[in-house]
Amino acid sequence: MLVQVQWFFIGKNPTKMAGELEQGMENSCIYKNRNEPVEARIKDLISRMTVEEKIGQMAQIGRSVATPSVIRKFFIGSVLSGGGSVPFEKALSSDWADMVDGYQKAAFETRLGIPIIYGIDAVHGNNNVYGATIFPHNIGLGATRDADLAYRIGVATALEVRASGVHYDFAPCVAVSGSSFLGETPLDYHFAFNLFQFGYTDVARDPRWGRTYESYSEDVDIVRKMTSIVSGLQGQPPKGHPKGYPFVTGRNKVAACAKHFVGDGGTHKGINEGNTLMSYEDLEKIHMAPYLDCISQGVCTVMASYSSWNGDKMHSHKFLLTQVLKDKLEFKGFVISDWKALERLSDPYGSNYRASISSAVNAGVDMIMVPYKYEVFLADLMSLVESGEIPMARVDDAVERILRVKFVAGLFEYPIADRSLLDTVGCKLHRELAREAVRKSLVLLKNGKDPKKPLLPLDRNPRKILVAGTHADDLGYQCGGWTITWAGTSGRTTIGTTILDAVKEAVGDKTEVVFEQNPSPDTFAGQDISYAIVAVGEPPYVEGGGDDSNLIISFRGSEIISSVADRVPTLAILISGRPLVIEPSLLEKVDALVAAWLPGSEGCGITDVIFGDYEFQGRLPITWFKSVDQLPVRHGENSYDPLFPLGFGLTSKNMKLSN
Repeated sequence: MLVQVQWFFIGKNPTKMAGELEQGMENSCIYKNRNEPVEARIKDLISRMTVEEKIGQMAQIGRSVATPSVIRKFFIGSVLSGGGSVPFEKALSSDWADMVDGYQKAAFETRLGIPIIYGIDAVHGNNNVYGATIFPHNIGLGATRDADLAYRIGVATALEVRASGVHYDFAPCVAVSGSSFLGETPLDYHFAFNLFQFGYTDVARDPRWGRTYESYSEDVDIVRKMTSIVSGLQGQPPKGHPKGYPFVTGRNKVAACAKHFVGDGGTHKGINEGNTLMSYEDLEKIHMAPYLDCISQGVCTVMASYSSWNGDKMHSHKFLLTQVLKDKLEFKGFVISDWKALERLSDPYGSNYRASISSAVNAGVDMIMVPYKYEVFLADLMSLVESGEIPMARVDDAVERILRVKFVAGLFEYPIADRSLLDTVGCKLHRELAREAVRKSLVLLKNGKDPKKPLLPLDRNPRKILVAGTHADDLGYQCGGWTITWAGTSGRTTIGTTILDAVKEAVGDKTEVVFEQNPSPDTFAGQDISYAIVAVGEPPYVEGGGDDSNLIISFRGSEIISSVADRVPTLAILISGRPLVIEPSLLEKVDALVAAWLPGSEGCGITDVIFGDYEFQGRLPITWFKSVDQLPVRHGENSYDPLFPLGFGLTSKNMKLSN
C-alpha cells in the first residue's frame, strides 16, 4: 500500500513523511488512522491478525539474530540490544539509527505493516552507544534525593535514545535494595490478607547483591521519589489520565520499563536471582510500592524479575503478575520477561522449554525476551495455542497490550529515526547535567583528622600534588557496568573526563600534578607534595558477577591509600557501586574520605566539589556497614551499629546534612 511504501525510504524528511501519511490515511483502515481512539485502532488491527502474526508480536529477539527476512517471515514484534550488542565497535548514534530503521523497513513490508519496538538498556544514559552522555548509576542518584534531577536525566536520556532510532528503554530499576522501613501507611491497593507468614523476614540491606548500584536506595521513600525519571523518559501525563494506562508524549520520548517485578532487591543474603523471603504485606509495603508510582505516571512496561518470592519463580507467578499487577493495580501496558528468563524456570537450565513458555505466558508475561532461540519459542508457542494449553484469550490480551504501547508511543505515525536529534547526543547541555548529578551525588564521610582543621576544600595552587590510585585515570572504572559493554571494562571506553583530567583542569597553571597508580617511596623523596588525591574502588561488574561476600576495595586499594596517607595529607575517593570495607585504621589515617559511587563520564563534577566551587550535598542512600559480619544490617533496630548510618553526609565545614 502507498502509505506503507512511503515509510520505506530511509533518510526521507520525517515531517514530510508524516504529512504524507496523514493524507493517505483518509481512506485507510481504522488502525492506520491516527485520529481514531487507541482502543478502536487496537480492536481493528487485532481483528485482522492471524495467529502467526499475533504470536510474532509476543517475541522480542536479539540484534545478533535479527535480519529483515526474519522479521518479515515471523512477524517479529520487537528487537533488542542486550548490553554490549552494538552494530559495530564505536558505532555512533547515526549508525544505530541506520540499523534500527533497516529493521523497521522490514516490519512495514509485512502484510499488516506493524512496526517493531526496539529496546535497549539505557540505564544511566544511552550507555551502549559510543559518545553518549553517561550519568551516575542509580545509587549515586539516590544520594542526591533530587526528584527533579532524576526527571531531567530522564528527559536527556530519552533524547539520546531516540536519536539512535530506539523507542524503548529497559529503565528504571526501582528495586528497593532491602529495608526494614515500611513507610507511614499501607498503600491504597492493600489486600486485606497475607499469603504467608514466616518466623523471620530478611528484608534488611545487603550490599553483597551484585545489582546494588542499580537501586536508588534501601529506603523505599527515596526509591519512590526517584521514579520521577519515568515522566522524564515518557513525558508527564495530563491530569485525569486513566489509571494504569501507558503514556508517551511524543517523538522525543521513549517507552519506559519499571523493573524487576518484584522483590529483586530483597533476596536472602543478597544473592542475585535469589529468593525473597517475606510476607505479602511486607512485599507490598516495601518492594511493590515504587511500582504504584510508576504506574501512576503511565509507565508503558514492567519487566518480571529473575528472582523468586518464597520459593516461587516470579516469571511464572500468576498471582503477582496478573491478579496483583494487572487486575488490582490496573496496569494496562505489557509485561516483558527478562533475558532468557524462561530457560531459568526449569531445572536443569533450559530443559522442558515448552512447559516454561506455558507457565510464563499463562502467568501473565506478554512479551518474551528470547534473544536467540526464537524459532523454537514461536513453534512451541504456536503448539501450545493450538492445543489450548495457552488460551487464545491470553494471546489476544498480550497482543492488545503490546499494540497499545506501540500506538501510544506513536510508532505507526513516526516509525523511523528523527535525525534532527543527533546533535543532542553527548551535547554540552547533557554533559553539564551529568556533571551536576555527580556534584550532588558525592557524600563526604570524613574531612580532617581534627574536625576543626578540615582538608577540604583543597587548595588549587600548591606547588605539587599527587594523584594516585587505580581509578584516578580510568573512565571505564568510573562508569562501571552497563557501559559500552555489558559488564563494563577499563580504559577510555567512550568520551568523557577522568578524575585526573578534571584535577589537571581545576588546579592553577603553576601547580605540578604528579600521577602514579601505586606510588613508590621515591615519589615522596623530595618531601614537596602538598597533598594527595587517591581514587580506588571496584572493577566494573553486572548482575550475579558482582555478588561479593567480602566487599573489600579491589586491586589492593586499601594498601595504596594507607601507603600514601602515611606520607602526605590524603583525600581518598571511593569509586564503587556500594559500601565497601573500610578498616578503622585506614579511616583514621586518611584526612578526608568521599564516596563518589559510579559517577559516569563527567569527572569534573568531582573536582567542582573537592576544590570548593560547590558544597557537598549527598547523603548516604544506603547504610555503610562496619564489617561484612554485620550483614544484613537492619536500619531502625536496636542492634543497628553501622560505620555510617543511612542518610549520613557532611558539608566541607563538617556540618551534618539533615536527612
